Amino acid sequence: MPVKTYREALNDVLHAEMARDENIFICGEDVSGGAGGSSGEREASGGIFGVSAGLLPKFGDLRVLDTPISENAIVGLAVGASLAGKRGIAEIMFADFLGLALDQAMNQAAKFRYMSGGKAKCPVTIRVPYGAGMNMAAQHSQAMYQIMTSIPGLKIVMPSNPADAKGLLTSAIRDDDPVIFFEHKAMYGRKGEVPEGEYIIPFGEANLLCEGDQASIITIGRMVIFAEKAVAKLQADNIQCDLIDLRTTSPLDEDMILDSVEKTGRVVVVDECPPRCSIASDIAGFIASYGFSSLKAPVAQITAPHAPIPFARELERAYVPGPDRIEEAVRKIITYQ
Repeated sequence: MPVKTYREALNDVLHAEMARDENIFICGEDVSGGAGGSSGEREASGGIFGVSAGLLPKFGDLRVLDTPISENAIVGLAVGASLAGKRGIAEIMFADFLGLALDQAMNQAAKFRYMSGGKAKCPVTIRVPYGAGMNMAAQHSQAMYQIMTSIPGLKIVMPSNPADAKGLLTSAIRDDDPVIFFEHKAMYGRKGEVPEGEYIIPFGEANLLCEGDQASIITIGRMVIFAEKAVAKLQADNIQCDLIDLRTTSPLDEDMILDSVEKTGRVVVVDECPPRCSIASDIAGFIASYGFSSLKAPVAQITAPHAPIPFARELERAYVPGPDRIEEAVRKIITYQ
């Protein structure tokens, strides 16, 4: 299989899907390069992180739409067009700005199928770069996926590697329901093997990355990378863990979670969000309700602190849950009596 970056895998999907279906369009800030430079030619830079690069010359400015700096308008455009038979891909520059589009996402897109008794569909994909690790400070580094997961009617997707980026974005674009697709900013350059040709990963199917019977590590997104590093250190001491990459938080692969808990009895949930009302607390609560009899220790929750994300590099590194914290939590729960 060819090796590609996370960014390249996403870009390939956009090209392939827009070529496959003429009803697909993308809209957002600078996705087609704006007005260009002194030459008068549009630059087609592909957004702030270059994910939509190359789409403008291939598909034209009726399907690759630069928008005003208005997240409400960007999502509203994609949602409205999707209700009318198109398939919109809305790019929000930073996940932090989802708050400016909450009415369109939460009160409109998420509700149409339910309120129409299944007669209406809204096949819109909202792509959002998220997360800390690039020194973009408190207003450009938040995770936000825990907030969007809480909204019924939205599907929440977070690939942790280039192959999953391809398979999950393809599923998102083809899905008939609204999808919030979270792309971690610090992973755009991450490389990995990517299957050639059509590749689809269904929602709600977590990925069991490694197996063990001493503890279950459950995580998502960039935290998978840190968990893999912790697992490697633990394996050196013959501590074997299940490592589950959730891939999607809504729908959630409840069966894999409970199967793993039944096997190991000890759980560490790793989450980039702050602790209150987080994915970690949600999963811990789920396990306490439906897998309590299997537990041999309290569920450990490794999260960011309940604080804004700092700008200083050293403080940001301390803010984000890292491999050492994950390793320490596993060692602690396997000795719990």
